Formats: sequence, C-alpha cells, structure tokens
Amino acid sequence: MSDNRYPNVAGHRGVGGSVEAAEVITTNLAYLQAQVVRVIGAAGSYGATGDEIARELSWEKYRVRPRTSELRKLSRIMDSRRRRRSDAGISSIVWVLPQFAGPLQHKEGAANEGA
Repeated sequence: MSDNRYPNVAGHRGVGGSVEAAEVITTNLAYLQAQVVRVIGAAGSYGATGDEIARELSWEKYRVRPRTSELRKLSRIMDSRRRRRSDAGISSIVWVLPQFAGPLQHKEGAANEGA
C-alpha cells in the first residue's frame, strides 16, 4: 500500500495551478528527491545549501526547497545546524545526510519532525 500523503507526494495549497503542478511533480518525485540526495551525499560532511544544490543540478532555486522539506520530513537529510551565505547573502541551512549529522542534530532532527 502506498502512502499518498505529503511528503510521499508533492504538496500543494489546494488552489489554482498548485494542485495540477503537484500532480505532475509527484509522477517524478522519487527521481527528483534522489537527485537532491545524490548532491548532498556527494558533498559529504561539508553538506550543501539550497543554492549549491540548485547550481549542481542546473535547477531554478525555487525547485530545491520543496524537495529538501520532503526529504527532511522523511529523515533522509538533516539540518547540520551550520549555515552558509546564499547567493542573496542570506544565511542558509547546510543540509547533510544523517550519517554526517552529529548526535545532537540527529536527536533534534527526529524530535522536530512533527513540528
């Protein structure tokens, strides 16, 4: 039985084109998520920000955040609790695979998943 709820399907706000867009994205969601995990994994303990992921995948930046949100909720990636400057000069989360998160991050990541 498949779970057809977020984060196993693309999210939407229930209005206009967002429902249709989510349906289209959901057909390729596993592949898109795998691409993000591959980039973060290749970065090892250094991790990757959303801008860095977008650059590596040649994606628009807005395509990355939904995938990192889904992957965080699925516990496939974690917030390293480190930050790097984005292209816009804003402090950005550095994402890592769980094996590169410290024990504190691992515990907090799991505890915050329902938040």
